Amino acid sequence: MEVEGAKTFHDAWDYKGRPARKSSSGGWISAGMILGVEMCERLTTLGIAVNLVTYTTDTMHLGNATAANTTTNFLGTSFMLCLLGGFIADTFLGRYLTIAIFAAVQAMGVTILTISTIIPSLRPPKCSGENPTSCIPATGNQLMVLFIALYLTALGTGGLKSSVSGFGSDQFDETVKEERAKMSSFFNWFFFFISIGSLAAVTVLVYIQDNIGREWGYGICACAIVIGLVVFLSGTRRYRFRKLVGSPLTQIATVVVAAWRKRGIELPSDASLLFDIDDLPVEEYKKKKQKLPHSKQFRFLDKAAIKDRQISVTAVNKWEISTLTDVEEVKMVVRMLPIWATTILFWTVYAQMTTFSVSQATTMDRSIGKSFEIPPASLTAFFVASILITVPIYDFIVVPIARKLLKNPRGLTPLQCVGVGLVFSILAMIAAALTEVKRLDVARSHGLTENDKAVIPISVFWLIPQFLLVGSGEAFTYMGQLDFFLRECPKGMKTMSTGLFLSTLSLGFFFSSLLVTIVHMVTGTTKPWLADNINKGRLYNFYWLLTILSVLNLVLYLWAAKWYVYKDTRLAAEGIELEEEEFSSHA
Repeated sequence: MEVEGAKTFHDAWDYKGRPARKSSSGGWISAGMILGVEMCERLTTLGIAVNLVTYTTDTMHLGNATAANTTTNFLGTSFMLCLLGGFIADTFLGRYLTIAIFAAVQAMGVTILTISTIIPSLRPPKCSGENPTSCIPATGNQLMVLFIALYLTALGTGGLKSSVSGFGSDQFDETVKEERAKMSSFFNWFFFFISIGSLAAVTVLVYIQDNIGREWGYGICACAIVIGLVVFLSGTRRYRFRKLVGSPLTQIATVVVAAWRKRGIELPSDASLLFDIDDLPVEEYKKKKQKLPHSKQFRFLDKAAIKDRQISVTAVNKWEISTLTDVEEVKMVVRMLPIWATTILFWTVYAQMTTFSVSQATTMDRSIGKSFEIPPASLTAFFVASILITVPIYDFIVVPIARKLLKNPRGLTPLQCVGVGLVFSILAMIAAALTEVKRLDVARSHGLTENDKAVIPISVFWLIPQFLLVGSGEAFTYMGQLDFFLRECPKGMKTMSTGLFLSTLSLGFFFSSLLVTIVHMVTGTTKPWLADNINKGRLYNFYWLLTILSVLNLVLYLWAAKWYVYKDTRLAAEGIELEEEEFSSHA
């Protein structure tokens, strides 16, 4: 909000703590510098992750199952640490310092990884000949250096990613119509820059790693994130800074703790007797909250608002009592959990595109013409391309048709989008299983099952359908999840919406690691599904298992989606209209 008679803002400050001037702060120049560091982050993280399976198998001499788990654990940790990064940014450091510090941490991790590819003692010796038994696995010390590098990178990624989109949106004033429109464009450009970074990672960087050297590929990643950090810091004088608002995780914790402390107290029959924001004299607090009607679900949490003794409204201990509005906001999050849980498995399917699908590609004919060979990890370019194609198709074709058929001005609802994405993931696993059956048949017919280094005379383009299907599925799932969490999270918990979304990615990768470990143990060494020699394994069974799990998950998701009532529908039934800014910052 612009202060009357001045060109400064009352809720935004410059780097010296003075009210930010509209003419010399924020806007597209500031947002562009923030987009730059995010593009470098995406280039760096994906440049490492997408080709990590081949590095850990070919260079570190780990088995296929271990290599797959190394990749999924790295990605899962990166996304899970977004919750930690968001908490630190909202509670202690602010978004600017969080981005700067964690970008430096990421640069440190990638630098260590680059050094480990240069110093011979930090990796095992090359295999002698084509006999797999001659390969010496990496030692404990060598793996320790690798994991230190990877998890420092993951820590940096989590902290940086948690704050970039929020800090970018801080550069626009949502109370001004013109800047609100620019903010909407910012989120579109944010997705575009992520896609550009991803595309460069899976094409240029992967080619450099496979054909010129890992040290060059990882060195470029290290330089990219350092350059991104320098560009980001150079914009310090132009940025708009917002004050810390506190982490929504703290609010959830205080409501749960207060309710638990009063678990033995009986709830009053009249909800108006519970403590609420009307009992508070602090006008500033009331402005930040939209009073919500009392709901009868999850009544145990209502106990957090019981007035068990005389309360001093000027010194409320939030760990002992919460307002009913705070309780209702936590209930909103609880209602979202079934949807949250049933979207995790999509990202488990997604994880296979960076692990076993890459392992499949290493054994297939990847030549184009006589002089060029596609790097195995570069097949993910079809995955990225599928996303970029699906988004405009959805906007220009699917939405207009859905508007007419479903009588919904927005086309598909967020939950319908996610449902379409889950269906695509099932089709992708069916395609992956059938392709693996075909690949093994060709390997057997040519007597190549014993040598996983031999090139099987089957085109790598047989793998394209599974990449395209997962890419299209991600476009629908990503758009639906992000829209759902942004719109359905309470106004006071908007910063947590991205964290909830990214945690589904994290848990999907971790579940992939768990599933791989269990399958590897259960199928044993005699007829393993996930053998170190992929030509002697039964990877198709693993894909069929994921297909079955995905079908069961879809059934649970459909039940959860039918049970869920959208926030605006529920509040409209109570005669309450949502405030406009509820959606404006994430259009």
